[in-house]
Amino acid sequence: MSRSEATLPEHDRGAIPEGLLTRRQLREQGLSPGGHDPVAVLRCKYCSYRPDQSCNHPTRGWLYDTTLARPKRVPTLAQEWALDRAMAARSTCPQCQRRYFYCLPLRTQGCCDPCHRGYEPSPDTYFPSTAPAPHRLAA
Repeated sequence: MSRSEATLPEHDRGAIPEGLLTRRQLREQGLSPGGHDPVAVLRCKYCSYRPDQSCNHPTRGWLYDTTLARPKRVPTLAQEWALDRAMAARSTCPQCQRRYFYCLPLRTQGCCDPCHRGYEPSPDTYFPSTAPAPHRLAA
């Protein structure tokens, strides 16, 4: 497709007008797109060699208008508590009751790898206390 037939304006890297940011750049500034669609396309590195063609690669980026952006939503304490309980369920072994720093393969193995294979885990892979792990809430 030729670049003139593209539905959104396209910009090469290094030639982005003021007021347009990628989603990652918005996040770094504490903003979100606010439900608005992108207003332009950031062309990928490969397409800079084809200035007459429209960029349709998966590595292209979407550019959002900063005037339409809103502040990021902050989760409530109840939402963070629910997320912590969900992560605790995914990272706690039902056999040895250890809470690991990573999610366990409970669907395929049903327990942690040390319980499944019969060896003692290293202490730097799980929370050292046998009591329920304290919540890790940000708020």
